[in-house]
Amino acid sequence: MKYKLTAVLLIIAIISCSFSRFFIYAGYQLNKNYIATKLCENRNKPWLHCNGKCYLMKKIKQAEEKQNAAEREAQKNLVQESYCEAIPEIKFYTQLLQVIAIPNNRIKLPDGYNAIFRPPQLG
Repeated sequence: MKYKLTAVLLIIAIISCSFSRFFIYAGYQLNKNYIATKLCENRNKPWLHCNGKCYLMKKIKQAEEKQNAAEREAQKNLVQESYCEAIPEIKFYTQLLQVIAIPNNRIKLPDGYNAIFRPPQLG
């Protein structure tokens, strides 16, 4: 049960990162009246017909910047430099270490092997 709950929470976390724009847009649609009357920068200029779209664009831009910053940080963590001070010593062995004898186990065929191995006679 504990592992299933952990798996579900991890899946939700991954999906929420991928669909952050969708969640911002859904939150805008659900609170459209409140955003237009309280949070909109152009609420005192009704002839612009902004209706909170400026707030929506600002939030989307913030989410993109946050995602780009996270990607840059991940890229920084991937790049690693290594420096090797000592030169490794490479040895080549010129002498044969062991001679392995291969036995000569051949099978001797009987003298009349021509009678055994022949193609079938047709017709």
